[in-house]
Amino acid sequence: MLEYIFSKLEIFDDCLWGYLGFPAIIIIGIILSFQSRFVQIRKFPHIIKTFIGFLLYRNKDARGIHPLKAFFACVGGCVGLGNVVGICTAVQIGGPGALFWIWITAILGMIIKYSEVYLGCKYREKDNRGGYNGGPMIYLQRVFKTKTIPYFVCLLLCVYGVEVYQFRIISNSLTENLGVSEYIVVAALFSFIFISCLGGIKRVGTISSLLIPVFVVIYVGMGLFILTQNYHLLPSIFELVLTSAFTSQSATGGFVGSTILLTISQGIRRGCYTGDIGIGYASVIHSETSSQSAKNQASLVIFDIFLDTIIVCSTSILIILVTDIWKQPIDPGFMVQTALSSYFPYMEFFMPFFVFLVGTSTINAYFCVGLKCAEFLMPKIGRKVYYVYALTSLFVFSMMDATSAQIFMSSVGGTLLIINLYGIFTLRHEINYNIGEEEQELSTIVA
Repeated sequence: MLEYIFSKLEIFDDCLWGYLGFPAIIIIGIILSFQSRFVQIRKFPHIIKTFIGFLLYRNKDARGIHPLKAFFACVGGCVGLGNVVGICTAVQIGGPGALFWIWITAILGMIIKYSEVYLGCKYREKDNRGGYNGGPMIYLQRVFKTKTIPYFVCLLLCVYGVEVYQFRIISNSLTENLGVSEYIVVAALFSFIFISCLGGIKRVGTISSLLIPVFVVIYVGMGLFILTQNYHLLPSIFELVLTSAFTSQSATGGFVGSTILLTISQGIRRGCYTGDIGIGYASVIHSETSSQSAKNQASLVIFDIFLDTIIVCSTSILIILVTDIWKQPIDPGFMVQTALSSYFPYMEFFMPFFVFLVGTSTINAYFCVGLKCAEFLMPKIGRKVYYVYALTSLFVFSMMDATSAQIFMSSVGGTLLIINLYGIFTLRHEINYNIGEEEQELSTIVA
């Protein structure tokens, strides 16, 4: 029965992304880019300046959390196993050309994610805990005449908040490499998530601000070492990426790689997943910021996607391309590990530890958003109900493979994307893209 359900869900997922998701990302991304005069490229140096300015931000009495705590909590949900494992699926199914469409998704996704976070910060509401509630469940109320659809989106964010796919990757990595019982993994992982999320987004941001920089430096450093060892292959690799972006060439071959549509779809859907583009998740987190400038806070997600997709995802894909691992019939969860093993020893011990750290960082961030959305829907019992749902979901998906979990997350994320993109497009004239024109807040940050 479950196999039948997931086979139908896979068809739904393919249709959702193939015929709605990727055209919507491309069309709306282009429209918003022209409306903003490609602010994601034009103002990138100023965005870096904004990030540095927030390092000196001091305002202990403000409602909400430090802007960079929100930033790192959001990045913690992006930079993780999706960049190391999930992104490899795009190449395995769609071929090397998927990387080109991941780059396109990143550029267009920057302005979409900026718009999403800007609306979340602009229309956020104060809560009774000294923070804010913001996100699509609030700003979509300005789009639809009824609260039914915004509240349905909030419910989907609750479902999306239990990151069963990354949970399965962590579980598989630990059990396969170290022989740890899956039940012990489930108990340890849920306990860690429970303790982390008791402190809300602020604690999740603190944990991510410690883990993410270490992850990026180590992982990208290892990737650069492999790429420099194979620098003579890079011109042909980039040529392969560009040519196969408009042709059909996948590792699995046959019908799976028979259409260019699949290459584009795989690149865009995995790019959206790793960058959390248009899902609404980032809007919920960044709305907690103590910064009163929606533009400054929203501009941080442009740097977020640059770091997450352009740097980390490209590293993962280039590693498996230059080592030719992408052509081998290897589970996506072990493709990068296999490639790294050719150059670095003890990967069978290092990768499970590495996967656990970055995976839990992502799961924590998602789970925290799910909790906030559950409390928004049911203020009195939302948290308790959500814990029960989380335990049930983790138990059910512990009996399934990672592919089923990925299809489930992709389907929920795709549904959120379509609804949220419609809302962003409808409210596009209420978004201020004039980044850098108001320097008042940043000039007083260090005061």
